[in-house]
Amino acid sequence: MTNLDNIEAIARAAVLSSGAELRERYKNDDHKGEYGVHDVKAAADEAAEAQMLPVVRQAFPEHAIFAEEAGEFPGSKPYRWIIDPLDGTNNFTAGLPTFASSVAVLHEGEPVLAAFHQPATNETYLTRRGTGVYYEGKRVTADSDIDIESATVATIVGRDVPRNPELAYQTEAIRDVLDEMVKRVLSSWAPTVHSGLLARGRIQGLVQFHPDEEEQAVTELLAAEANAATRRDGPLYVAACDKETLDQLWKETTSVR
Repeated sequence: MTNLDNIEAIARAAVLSSGAELRERYKNDDHKGEYGVHDVKAAADEAAEAQMLPVVRQAFPEHAIFAEEAGEFPGSKPYRWIIDPLDGTNNFTAGLPTFASSVAVLHEGEPVLAAFHQPATNETYLTRRGTGVYYEGKRVTADSDIDIESATVATIVGRDVPRNPELAYQTEAIRDVLDEMVKRVLSSWAPTVHSGLLARGRIQGLVQFHPDEEEQAVTELLAAEANAATRRDGPLYVAACDKETLDQLWKETTSVR
């Protein structure tokens, strides 16, 4: 096996291990946590990471790791892992099944591999640079024949955006113009889940604004490997099922910045 084969196997094992922990807690109605105005820190986050982190560290003790709960673990180049044990904490604590465990692996600072698992629905995604996106073992793409007027588009913002009045205002303006263009705009509280739906062509667009690092690497690698059309301008990133849809989304989202 190549090094990336080994990394992929460990990434999959890590998200499945944390997923099992989350699935059990979700079934047991575990919503314990510290609730704030903009976010929630759930006990399940730390419990899931406690399952996930040792899997990676034991397999690759020399690799650098950023874990959302435990923080940075320095290591030697070229690999760095980004671990998000519970993407969609607010959904999880509210009893909504839209959440996931995810990892991204960077090589010399560039994402080369990502994996995430949705415990409530038992769905797994894997992607590697240059090999495509695999959903439940089957290769998928972002292709869709749905017109933009009938499209669904997800918006993703970082955790600090609601705390910044100017960025929050820009975000609402973006959502307002999208709402006039498409059938449905989803304010994503689980970016990896909606990125997976884009990669399968189940939603037609995704607008990302000042994203958090742990979701950004997964989102952008999925879009690229699913052959989505993408464009970036600083903290604004748009992905769509095809270039025509991308051009329309880009024109409207940039008009209000």
